[in-house]
This record gives sequence, C-alpha cells and structure tokens, in this order.
Amino acid sequence: MMKEKVVLAFSGGLDTSFCAIYLSQEKGLEVHSAVANTGGFSKEELDNIEKKAYDLGVKSHKALDITADYYNKGIRYMVYGNVLRNNTYPISVSSERIFQALAVIEYAKKIGAKYVAHGSTGAGNDQIRFDLAFEVLAPEIRILTPTRDLALSRDEEIAYLRDHGVQDNFEKMAYSINQGLWGTSIGGRETLTSNQTLPESAFPTHLSKEGEEILTLEFLKGQLKSVNGKTHHSTIDAIREVERIGSAWAIGRDIHVGDTIIGIKGRVGFEAAAPMLIIKAHHLLEKHTLTKWQQYWKEQLSNWYGMFLHEAQYLEPVMRDMEKFLESSQENVTGKVIIKLLPYTFQLVGIESEHDLMNSSFGQYGEMNKGWTAEDAKGYTKILGNQLKIFYSVNNK
Repeated sequence: MMKEKVVLAFSGGLDTSFCAIYLSQEKGLEVHSAVANTGGFSKEELDNIEKKAYDLGVKSHKALDITADYYNKGIRYMVYGNVLRNNTYPISVSSERIFQALAVIEYAKKIGAKYVAHGSTGAGNDQIRFDLAFEVLAPEIRILTPTRDLALSRDEEIAYLRDHGVQDNFEKMAYSINQGLWGTSIGGRETLTSNQTLPESAFPTHLSKEGEEILTLEFLKGQLKSVNGKTHHSTIDAIREVERIGSAWAIGRDIHVGDTIIGIKGRVGFEAAAPMLIIKAHHLLEKHTLTKWQQYWKEQLSNWYGMFLHEAQYLEPVMRDMEKFLESSQENVTGKVIIKLLPYTFQLVGIESEHDLMNSSFGQYGEMNKGWTAEDAKGYTKILGNQLKIFYSVNNK
C-alpha cells in the first residue's frame, strides 16, 4: 500500500529533525524534505542538511534556492524603507518565512503531496506565517505541525531523538539558529528570560579584528552596487561582501524585544552586520537626497510595510502598492557613504552624492544665507506666525 506524501519544510535544526522522524515513524507518512535557501547556507552546509535529512529517513530531499526572489521581492524594499522592527531588528528571519513558505507549498503541489508540514511551535510567529501562506495558496493540502500539536519543549524533542538513535550536537541544538542573506537569528535559553543576554558562544561569528577600518558603500537608486570601490555582479554578492567585512568586527549583534502576531511578547537574539550597515548607510544617504516630506511620508509607509511583512501579510495587495511608492522614492538616492568600523560598533562618517541637497549655493546651515535676504526671512517669519497670533489673540492666551 502506497504511503501518503508529506513535504516537510526542513532546516536540519532540532524541530524539523524531530518532525522528520515523527511523521515517518509515528504517522506512517512518506516524508519529502525541502530546504528553502534564502542565501544563508553555503554548499557545504546544504550538503550537510541533505545528509542529515537522509539519515533521518526521508524519502527524498530538495534544496530550493530562492535567494534572488528573496532579494528582489523582499530585501530590496526593506532597504528602501530602512525597515527596523521596533527601531532594532532588520526582520532577518520573519521576512524570509513568507518566501520559504511560498517555495515549499509550490514544491508540495509539484510532487502531489497530500500534506505539508513545518516545525513551528505554538508560541511564535512562524506558525502563522507558514499556515497563512499554505492555506491561501493551497487550501486542498492539509497542514501538519507535530511540534506545535504535541506542545513539546526543546529538551523533550532532544530526548525523543536520542531514543530513536539520533546522534547530534544537542548542546548546539539547544539554540534555534536561522541563517539567511539578511541576517541570523538566535533563540533559546537566555532569550526566554527578560534579564539575560546570549553568551558569546551562541553567536555564529566572533570578533577577529581590532583598531578601525573604513568601509565605503555606493548606492544606485537605493540599491547597493559597490563595496570599497569594487562593483559586484549583483547586489546579493555585494551584501555578502558587507557581511564578510562587518561580521569580522562583530557588528550588528543585539536582542530584539517585540510583540508577536499572537499577542505575547518575545525576545530573539540576532547578528546582522550587513543589514545594519546597509540600512544605516542608506538612511544617511536619504537624509541628504530626499526632501523633508519625502522622508516623512516614506517613514510612515515604511513602518507599515515592515509591520505587515513581519506579521505575515505579504500577500495583502496593499503591499504591492507600498512597494511602488518605495521604489519611486529612490530616484535620487545615489551616492557613496563612508563608514568607520570598530569592534562591535560603527560610525557613519558622511556621504558623497551629486544629488546632495546640502548644496552650498543656497546657503550653509548656521553660517550664511545665499538664496534669500534678511528682509525675506523677517517677512516669512511674520506670515508664518499669523495663525498662532490669531489663536492667542482670540482666546486671550
């Protein structure tokens, strides 16, 4: 009798390793694992994930490379919007999930699977992100979530794997680590508390430089094109180069505290050297090249865009409308940004751009005015004050 197929969104971590065995041995399903790579895995790592999947007994394994899609349809707009969740987190993992879900559900339809599964728990955001995409795009395929349904702790999952003969670095698996082109998240142990921080050993990369270093990033209409004077074949390659340089200084580490989709508070650690350097550099360039009202309205819209992306609303049509606005705003965001790198931090030095609105032919702040006279300023101030003078006069204030 043929077994029914299930496609498991597989990363090789603790939760998905548990699901691979559970779905096969407890549920009697034919498990087909799929890893949706958003740019965080090397070939060696992908090979290791594939080996682990087969060691866990899956029928087949597929690596789905969605890095280009992730950049073109996600990261690009997060840079345009300078998106930082709660002014801290570049939504490294949450922005990946929708693209991973889209790739996995398309693969499930392609191989005729009756079920699709993921390893999310019942206390986080990812369960909503995966479920929502699956339900909207393939309501005919049933969703299985063993970790959520059994309400298992990480220690219980480790015990289950050991009981089934799985040998792995369970100490490392005590942390949930998700890598992507736009950063790495680290969850577990200390992040479950409100008063502890992650140990140095929990971070994938470590400080390896001292002193200081100058980094120059060049943007063309809002997109990163050059790093230290070298033009890269693609912005994806440029992002990887910034990550290589910045991570050696242990830049971009922090713990994000935020509200989950389901209403509880949560903490997650992350390291994201490239996103933090690129977003902050891009934002500085915009301060020089956009008008006051362009910056103001873009900030409002960008906040909404980041929130919707974080909260599983990528498929909402209004996201496409916001993307058109964000792209339009980047017409003059072209130029170089100079950054000083230091251990664990960085300083924005300045910019060079032909679109710099600090054009000295009109005036220099606090120094001299060239585009208007003293009498012009007096008259402007008088007219500007009319509304306030009327209010205070009428109300005897």
